[in-house]
Amino acid sequence: MRTVTATAAAVTAVLTGSVASVVAGRLASDAALKVVPGRPLPTEPRLTVHGTAAGQITLTRDLASLRPGTYGLAGNGSHAVVGPVLPGAPHRPDTVVRRLERVTHGTLKPRDKVWLTPNLYVGDPRSALGLDHEDVRIPGELGTLPAWFVPGARRTWVIAVHGLGTTRELVMNVMEFLHHRHFPVLALAYRGDAGAPRSPDGLSHLGETEWRDLEAAIRHAVESGAERVILYGWSTGATMALRAARRSRLRERVSGLVLDSPVLDWEVTMRALARARHVPGPLLPLAVRAAQGRAGLYGDRLAEATAPESLSVPALILHGPGDPVAPWQLSRRLAERHPHLVALHTVQDAAHSAMWNADPQGYEEALRRFLTPLT
Repeated sequence: MRTVTATAAAVTAVLTGSVASVVAGRLASDAALKVVPGRPLPTEPRLTVHGTAAGQITLTRDLASLRPGTYGLAGNGSHAVVGPVLPGAPHRPDTVVRRLERVTHGTLKPRDKVWLTPNLYVGDPRSALGLDHEDVRIPGELGTLPAWFVPGARRTWVIAVHGLGTTRELVMNVMEFLHHRHFPVLALAYRGDAGAPRSPDGLSHLGETEWRDLEAAIRHAVESGAERVILYGWSTGATMALRAARRSRLRERVSGLVLDSPVLDWEVTMRALARARHVPGPLLPLAVRAAQGRAGLYGDRLAEATAPESLSVPALILHGPGDPVAPWQLSRRLAERHPHLVALHTVQDAAHSAMWNADPQGYEEALRRFLTPLT
């Protein structure tokens, strides 16, 4: 009887431990699979507003608040644009003063919690930039996908897709640059975005299924008169671009890729996001296995998309060594494997998907050099 009791207790302990492991793995994998567009990534620290003055804002001193460049500053119900650090402005040792360019909406008060975002603009191309655009509806695999279309004279369209933690408003950072060079620009909202259908399981697949929405956008562009398309993606949007360039039935229409902060190894990215949410190290392998089961993510599929024989069109990668979400070393390796096709523009001290924000002039010059021969 004692043996039966002991065996039953051992089985119960194993089952309990297994259930706890499954639950823990699911919770840990949520860090990557349930990223909400427009909300900060867990790697992005919350900052406190300590005060504002004419053209100035004082924030908690942090590596994030010391970043070079210009950023959106988002809070709950507010958005502003902040410029560089003002080194001559008086401040306490635990704060930093940046130039306050404008408050887009809401108010900024002492003790407000805010975070830096690459989204410099809010609204749409007309309200934010004064650019005429069309609100188009693209038939997708799961339903209708909303997109902004800014017309241009060229027959090569730029189709742009955002990535983790941002929205299609991110595309407006470079929309004026592209418009002034007469590119038609299609900025796509895809599954999981506001106004777009959700994935059946409600999860992000880090580009593994979302690329088919990008294929729908390519089809729309071709049916609307585009002869060629350049796919421009940030983060997992860059992953979508790589997949579409390899897998799409319309891939012969793709003449180039622009990849900003590309996610080239979903396991590394998922571990980074989970770690930023303070998931204990022993649970990280469980998070990877849970993601594989929940979202069908397998490392060999992206390795296939980045293999030397898979890339057949020119690509520009814009990335920074300090990216905590998608390692820069993988971008460097991809460029080394495709020396005749891939150009790598390195941006120092830039956050994930914020290469333009850290150095807009250098970024746009690299973009100009890359796009010129493709037109």
